[in-house]
Parts: sequence; C-alpha cells; structure tokens
Amino acid sequence: MATGKFYYFAYGSNLLAKRIHIQNPTAVRKGFGYLTDYSLDFFHYAARWRGAPATIVEQEGEKVWGAIWEIDNSNLADLDRQEGVHNSVYKPLTLSVTFPTGSTIDCRVYQLVRNPCCIAPDAMDRPYERQPSKTYMNIIINGAKETGLPEDYISLLKRIKHNGNTGDPQLSLELEKPLEDL
Repeated sequence: MATGKFYYFAYGSNLLAKRIHIQNPTAVRKGFGYLTDYSLDFFHYAARWRGAPATIVEQEGEKVWGAIWEIDNSNLADLDRQEGVHNSVYKPLTLSVTFPTGSTIDCRVYQLVRNPCCIAPDAMDRPYERQPSKTYMNIIINGAKETGLPEDYISLLKRIKHNGNTGDPQLSLELEKPLEDL
C-alpha cells in the first residue's frame, strides 16, 4: 500500500470513472486485473439502482475482471459509506488482484454481507430478485469499456439478464447520458 493511499478493485458501477469520482475524487485508475476463483453475481435489492447490485462469489476456476484504483486514505470512509458498510450491505475484504502481466497487488474489495449461492453470470433463468437494473448494467458495461477490460468479459456482461428498470434518474444524469442501450 502506498503511503497515505490504498488500492481498490472495482467490478461494479465504480468501473466508470465518473461514478467513482462522485464520492472519491482522489481515485486514480492504475490499470485493471482480475480476482481468481471468484464469479460475478447479483443479489439483494438496491433502491437507488432499482435492482440487484453486483457482488463477488467464491467459485473455483472463475475470474472477475475490474479496475484497480489508487485512492487517498482521506476517501476511505467515503468509499465505505458509498458501499453501505455502515448499513451492513457490503463488507470490505483485502484480496490479491492479478494484473494481465501476472503480477499481483492487494486491493480493498467489497462483497455483499448477505451473499448468494453462485449462478452463472449470464444465466438466462436468473431469478428476478437477482437481476440488476438496465441502468446499472449500462454503467458497468460502459465502465468496463472505459477501463479496457477484455472483450470476452464485456460480452459476458452484455449477456447478463437485467430487470429492465432504470435506476435513480438523478444518478443517471450525474453519469451523463447516453448510456449504452442494451
């Protein structure tokens, strides 16, 4: 960990620079990488997004790709608040993230406190309560593109069944339209 800074691995809406900078203006993207033996999933219900938010679920042989951000410690409480740590929505973990070069870095990562049993991210029979909103998926996909994540992973994200809902209109405005139409 750099002096006065920490590394954060974002796999959800914080892939998008404009989104992370709303509450974490010191965030600087340092590249991207993946978590080994985890799968991307969705669970819970987030009123702001009007759908299930992303989480990581342990699953041998799988990878979750995301952005690696370096953030000043002065924004740590802001990031925890954004992730709902104070409301026991997400819990912070420190996990090893692998860069495409094979080197690793320890990053702060958030996982839902009440985590689901894993199903395939692009499962066509994803139950409604485990479907993210259309707005949330648009932000994740746009963030994945902006971050430069692998095309096959972006294709997987595009196949995730969403519930068709739009999220908080103010948040959509803050993140500037147009969002990709799914």
